[in-house]
Amino acid sequence: MPQHSVAATNTLSRFMNPTSKTQADKSAFDITCPCCNAVLKVDPQNHAVIAHTAAVKPKTFNDIEEAARAMKEQDNRRDSIFRQSVENQRNASDLMEKKFQEAVKRAKESPDTGKPIRDFDLD
Repeated sequence: MPQHSVAATNTLSRFMNPTSKTQADKSAFDITCPCCNAVLKVDPQNHAVIAHTAAVKPKTFNDIEEAARAMKEQDNRRDSIFRQSVENQRNASDLMEKKFQEAVKRAKESPDTGKPIRDFDLD
């Protein structure tokens, strides 16, 4: 085990040991969450989180006009995707109709001749 891990383990065990009577054990300590950068205040005696402070998220837009522009661009993009989807659906139905007509044409050109010959019948 690396040396820094042993030191970290000793420090945490000192904080989390409920039988120890040092001043450091009685006070809560802060931990930063590695996932969301929130600050958690932990009570070492109860082994529980007693406070949570969410991380500050930066603003997405600087002003309301910029947000309105972004919404309009999003609406335009959504409309164009929808129109393209409708057009693809129209073309898909036309394509399916053409494939069906071609299959009907082939079926008429080569009528059914009865039972197919099996390999077993050739022996």
